[in-house]
Amino acid sequence: MYDVFITKASTYLPNNPVSNDEMETYLGLINDAPSKAKSLILRNNKITTRYYALDKEGNPTHTNAQLTAKAVEGLFDENFKKEDMKLLSVGTTSPDQMQPSHASMVHGELNIGKSIEINTATGLCNSGMNALNYGFLSVKAGVHDNAICAGSERMSAWMTADKFNHEAENLKALEERPIVAFKREFLRWMLSDGAGSFLLQNKPRENGISLKIDFIDFYSYAHEIEACMYAGCDKLEDGSLKSWADYPSDEWLKESIFAIKQDTKILDKYILVKGAESLRSSFDKHNLDPEKIDHVLAHISSGYFKDGLREEFAKKGMDFPAEKWFYNLSEVGNIGAGSIFIALEELMNSGTLKKGEKVLLCVPESGRFAYSCALLTVC
Repeated sequence: MYDVFITKASTYLPNNPVSNDEMETYLGLINDAPSKAKSLILRNNKITTRYYALDKEGNPTHTNAQLTAKAVEGLFDENFKKEDMKLLSVGTTSPDQMQPSHASMVHGELNIGKSIEINTATGLCNSGMNALNYGFLSVKAGVHDNAICAGSERMSAWMTADKFNHEAENLKALEERPIVAFKREFLRWMLSDGAGSFLLQNKPRENGISLKIDFIDFYSYAHEIEACMYAGCDKLEDGSLKSWADYPSDEWLKESIFAIKQDTKILDKYILVKGAESLRSSFDKHNLDPEKIDHVLAHISSGYFKDGLREEFAKKGMDFPAEKWFYNLSEVGNIGAGSIFIALEELMNSGTLKKGEKVLLCVPESGRFAYSCALLTVC
């Protein structure tokens, strides 16, 4: 078994940062009317800028595969050329198509001129960590001496007004208020585009920062809790999900079957509590001392959860001081599967890390409440 190191990190954020006031310029007005929920949601999530792979007319500027490829290309230099890549493992919530796989499309964009092993992890926020784990285990087992892992999203394409106008029109026809259901509009003001990537190798890089991966752990609570965040289906009264394939095609648009949705009541009830429970399990499993953790990077979907997460961790005996937490949510937005990659890249290249320090990564997934964490050591 080999030690595994993150020897380089790279981020790609498309176009210019988009302010709160500009969001509807890019995404469009639903039914030609400004959102009534937008200001409340933005006040709670505390996101001030984000990135869209769109121009101001709402036209796409990049595919998800292109965003991911650009992040990966930032890893190549004189010490590691694209021809050296052995494995590409990527995760996303928002692939450009159902088939072929996202990894296949990224491999095609990279134009490296050779066959490599590829892996695609799908799902929600944990898909990026699933992709990282695949690369980690492959290098650790000696299957490959390097792996490139990435997390990415292109959610803006799901959030443009044309995807919701029909819903507002249907409600208006029923003499109801011409607005979009909150469970769908909520995420319209939460999500962002971008990609982050790591180069994993079985040796640390000379004359630079490397992060040794000590472990990556995963936990799912789907055996206890119904779905909270979902797409390509709708949620029934009993909490089960009805697949798009079981709806007549003329209902796909009318019922917004493919829109991404969030059950906010279940989210508030479980997301922090189960996150603390899962992290406590990892600390017990690895006999970790919370005081020995130097940096905590927790992916949160909204600034609304920031204080509550710290409090829930403290209740479980993991009371990390405020100065140890690192966030960039307010500047880059919620990039789902890419968020933890993008946050760690910023910290890794900040010049603040010191040899021997411990970096904790925590990623929640509200889909049906799955969690991951990883511990890294600065080399």
